Amino acid sequence: MSVIVELSLFPLDKGASVGAYVARAVGVIRESGLPCRLTPMGTCIEGQWDEVMAVVGQCFQALATDSDRVYLTLTADWRRGRLDGLRTKTESVERALAGAKEEA
Repeated sequence: MSVIVELSLFPLDKGASVGAYVARAVGVIRESGLPCRLTPMGTCIEGQWDEVMAVVGQCFQALATDSDRVYLTLTADWRRGRLDGLRTKTESVERALAGAKEEA
């Protein structure tokens, strides 16, 4: 896998509670079979660039079908040769935190 994206999208014309729409997009992501992780502020997806971007487009289309305005943010981290980055990136930080506690 070589790219991890964090995607956040929701309709702006559906009121204050948009959880059902977010769930629609997360369903698209999960159905893709790509590794993903839901967070309170977005969803991370990992895979090859073209397949991840295709899923991002499908998420947008899933909300645009019955929305007049969709807000989308996308952050991407591409790295050649990376494998299992959703797990290893956070584990690296956790190890550093554990080491800092031991030094204190």
